[in-house]
Amino acid sequence: MKLPQGFEFEKPNQVCKLRRSLYGLKQASRQWNSKLSAALLQMMFVQSKSDPSLFTKGEGATFIVVLIYVDDILLTSPDISQIQNLKMYLDNAFKIKDLGELGYFLGIEARSSDTGLNLCQCKYAMDILTETGFLECKPASSPMVPGIHLCHGDSEPFANIGSYRRLRIMSCDISNEPLGRASFYPKGEATQLNVFSDSDWAICSESRRSITGFCVFLGSALISWKCKKQSTVSRSSSEAEYRALAATVSEVQWITFLLSDLQMKMKKPAAVFCDNKSAIAIAENSVFHERTKHIEIDCHLVREKVSQGLIKLLSVSSSNQTADGFTKPLPIPQFQLFTSKLGTQDLYAPTYGGCWKKKNKEACSSGLFKAKIG
Repeated sequence: MKLPQGFEFEKPNQVCKLRRSLYGLKQASRQWNSKLSAALLQMMFVQSKSDPSLFTKGEGATFIVVLIYVDDILLTSPDISQIQNLKMYLDNAFKIKDLGELGYFLGIEARSSDTGLNLCQCKYAMDILTETGFLECKPASSPMVPGIHLCHGDSEPFANIGSYRRLRIMSCDISNEPLGRASFYPKGEATQLNVFSDSDWAICSESRRSITGFCVFLGSALISWKCKKQSTVSRSSSEAEYRALAATVSEVQWITFLLSDLQMKMKKPAAVFCDNKSAIAIAENSVFHERTKHIEIDCHLVREKVSQGLIKLLSVSSSNQTADGFTKPLPIPQFQLFTSKLGTQDLYAPTYGGCWKKKNKEACSSGLFKAKIG
């Protein structure tokens, strides 16, 4: 730490000692989280081991959930008095801003109705398009050209790489037409995990690494998805599928722990659908062979979860593999079919049956509420 220019002090080589964390410093968010966590733990909240930003307390009608992101807080409980008491406690400790019922959080618009909850990133996408000057551009029917293989050196480096990355992250959202599509989470659905795991073998023309793609549904609601290049080169499509399967099973285990913290017990094993029968056979065969010893750790992981009853492996045809769209660019008809399977709906269509909740002074007891420290 260096003294600012123009600051003179009698004793050389001395700096100021901060007695409080300043907003904007690298450690500020860590200090906020430490203080807030300590305050919640003092109120007998339990910090989740699966997600340290999640705190829970009570059970049944008195159950309350707190989700924290730096100084933004989400609260929900079937008992409105639990929420009011926590707000008063936090306001006395930190001076919070009560933002009422949840409407916008971390770039996500939340809209609730009598049938469920819609989550949409339309506003966030529009803000990025406005910032980068692409607001007047026509939307594409799919995010990438089918069959394209990108390589280093194909084009000149972008001057503003940050802006490009933000646009790339939002490509799946801003390419769908119309823009106002939202993920729908219906009320009262069965708590059954349906999972799709897929891979695209040796798709990278430079490293020959494969792509892992999976999506996890709670009932009909999409709650988790991933598309990532694998860390090692697979010798066969079966090995690539199995490595994707291992990553998928790890995600299912984490989600199961998280749902348990939310007092949601899984009555049935998660149904994991894979379109590679060879990978399923490796998982069900307890004997290791020479051709599978290099993936022994992944084999142990998947087999262990199968024997524990956490997952049940099921075969699915490639045409019905929902995760296929996460591993490769698809033609327009297949891409539209892929997005239709993700449980999204158009919020602004005339046929949309749900309605936006009106903002009342008294929010419903089963809603989500937002607060901000400071």
